[in-house]
Amino acid sequence: MFVFGNLLVALAHVADAVLTLFYWLILIRALISWVSPDPYNPIVQFLYRMTEPVLEPFRRFLPTMVIDISPILAFLVIIFLKSFLVTSLYEIGRGMQ
Repeated sequence: MFVFGNLLVALAHVADAVLTLFYWLILIRALISWVSPDPYNPIVQFLYRMTEPVLEPFRRFLPTMVIDISPILAFLVIIFLKSFLVTSLYEIGRGMQ
C-alpha cells in the first residue's frame, strides 16, 4: 500500500507545481496587459496560448465589463485547489505510507 501512498504524494507535488506555474503565468499575463504588449511578440503569444484555456471558461460566465476579472477568479480557484486538492492528496498519501 505504500507504493500507492508514494504515488499520491508524487501526484500532489506535481499538481502543486502545475498550479503554481499557472498562477505565475496568469499573473504575468495580467501585468503585461496593463502596458499594451506587442501581440506578435513570441513571449506574449506563449503567455496567451498557455493561459487562455484557463481564463476563457471564466469569461463565458462573467458579464462583459470594462475590467476583466477572470484572472482574479482563476487565482481564487488555484488557491482553493492548492489548499484543498493538493493538501488532501498529500495527507492521504502520507497516511498510506
